[in-house]
Amino acid sequence: MPVKQLWIKREEQNPTGSFKARGFSVAISLLYKRGFRKVAVPSNGNAASALAAYAGRAGMHAYVFVPKDCPGIIIEECLQYGAEVYRVEGLIHDAGQIIEDGKMEQQWFNVGTLREPGRVEGKKTMGLELAEQLNWTLPDVIIYPTGGGSGIIGLWKAFHELKALGWVKGDLPRLVSFQEKGCDPIVQAIERGGPVISLSNGISSMPTGLRVPHPPDGNLIVSILRETNGAAVAVSQADIKAAQVTLGTEGISSSPEGSATWAALLHLCDQGGIAPNESVVLFNTSHGIKYLPWNPTETIKTIRSYTEFMNR
Repeated sequence: MPVKQLWIKREEQNPTGSFKARGFSVAISLLYKRGFRKVAVPSNGNAASALAAYAGRAGMHAYVFVPKDCPGIIIEECLQYGAEVYRVEGLIHDAGQIIEDGKMEQQWFNVGTLREPGRVEGKKTMGLELAEQLNWTLPDVIIYPTGGGSGIIGLWKAFHELKALGWVKGDLPRLVSFQEKGCDPIVQAIERGGPVISLSNGISSMPTGLRVPHPPDGNLIVSILRETNGAAVAVSQADIKAAQVTLGTEGISSSPEGSATWAALLHLCDQGGIAPNESVVLFNTSHGIKYLPWNPTETIKTIRSYTEFMNR
């Protein structure tokens, strides 16, 4: 089923190849102003390289903790930006626990998702920019990849502020979160009609930014989707890979997260979730090259705990 208008917001053109650059540009600036010089982040990948880049520019010492299957090119990026990089035996929340366990002794600031206001304020610029680019007329539907969820929160915040200023009118866009089957706590909460229940086992999704079994503020994301009469969609790995090929033929290098917006659009159109007279924006959040096979130029230690970090 065709739609009235379709745009792709190309966040892969940001300085570090993903939308994460927006959040860390603001977060690092605010932390630097407040005197912090050591920062740490748990990440599935793109947040790590963005933190490393902006911390490097600010002369701050960056520590990044990523799952051991984090794409090698992203690890190489972090090394090139001067960060200390550690692979973690586990998932992103395990990496986050190491940072929390060490933050007092190490005196580093945890810049993880929703740990401080800067990252959401930076991601809010996606919504401000989108409104400006569309001549202050918001689309009917926005389809956005959701892991930790600060992107959805930033868009929602931007649109509310624009409405308060009187710069845009009418209803907010219907915000649609999509996740990969195998790690979809937001989708499950929407389908169940209840709160988000963190996933503790059975995680089988790809090592991308979508793989967040414990969203830091999942219930806020769910409330935003419900407020905007939005939805949450889970798509398969096969659909994501097919979507990457489709977008590639349009000259767009899309990450698995970004290409899945196309897969989610097709699903919604098939199910009648989007009408032919509606305008839709897809967010390609990251560059596809970041996920090519790559071996980092340095051997990266894999740790299980803060104790192992100390004994490195």
